[in-house]
Amino acid sequence: MTDVPRSEITPEYVYLNRRQFIKGALTLTGAALLAACGGPAASSPTTSTAPASPTGGASSAPSLNLPASLAHPEPFVSVKTDELGDAIATYDQVTNYNNYYEFSLDKDGPAKLAANFKPLPWQVEVTGLVNKPRVFKMDEILSLFPQEERVYRLRCVEAWSFVIPWVGFPLASLLKLVEPKPEAKFVKFVGVVRPDEMPGQRFPMLDWPYVEGLRVDEAMHPLAILATGMYGKPLPVQDGAPIRLVVPWKYGFKSIKAITQIDLTTTMPATTWVKANSEEYGFYANVNPKVDHPRWSQATERRIGTTGRRPTLMYNGYEKEVASLYTGLDLVKNY
Repeated sequence: MTDVPRSEITPEYVYLNRRQFIKGALTLTGAALLAACGGPAASSPTTSTAPASPTGGASSAPSLNLPASLAHPEPFVSVKTDELGDAIATYDQVTNYNNYYEFSLDKDGPAKLAANFKPLPWQVEVTGLVNKPRVFKMDEILSLFPQEERVYRLRCVEAWSFVIPWVGFPLASLLKLVEPKPEAKFVKFVGVVRPDEMPGQRFPMLDWPYVEGLRVDEAMHPLAILATGMYGKPLPVQDGAPIRLVVPWKYGFKSIKAITQIDLTTTMPATTWVKANSEEYGFYANVNPKVDHPRWSQATERRIGTTGRRPTLMYNGYEKEVASLYTGLDLVKNY
């Protein structure tokens, strides 16, 4: 059993609400017992605690339209390391260790509770300051935007990390299609709300729906992608099926899962973690080893599946590509 350091913990704001979560869970248990005793059936479906299938309920997703070299029936990656020589995580590691509070507070909870979530049919509505607002159905997304493999490091704010082979396409490709207006300065992302399928949303641990945001220039950067799969397969539910954001130079909580709406605005969106605790979680959330979290150092991290710790790289190792986005910005004040 892996010993998880104190620095790899659920953020304090959520942890302090754990009692409320447990109380709600006990209430659900009581409702289930009443149903078993001949009372009316519960209004919400029973939550499965059985492990999800390897695709986490996304096996019915349409083809990712991948090149033949990347299309495989089993989890697959075309390379063994990232550009820094770091080993790619295993599919089992990535699908069984993550934060997804819509399902659970525990790292392995999302995989256990994902079976009831239905990733299809799905659509993403793009609104706000664009010339061509549009609703994209999932099959349109997969046909309009060529899917490609992107091997990126994922660095959690809790100081653990992975190397993951995503499948997706540049966010900029979708934004260019809807034609942002000149006055658009920020891109707001909104996640799905389905408390019947996502048990964590039945309790106010966070202000649902999950909301994240980027500046327009960040969103247009070629490293920012919308991921539809990983390891050559559709995204598992516990990893954000059917479509999520991946911004590899920022802490993982910026990469919102199960996106339903994208809105371009003039003002910085009120994002979920900033609303929850602005002293600990900033809007930018750029990986920065020189700016510690108030409760732990960000100078080092633990790569899941390994022992010991390694130095955290500025912008998660993508400094050369993205540092120019923040020229003149106070990275301590704008954390």
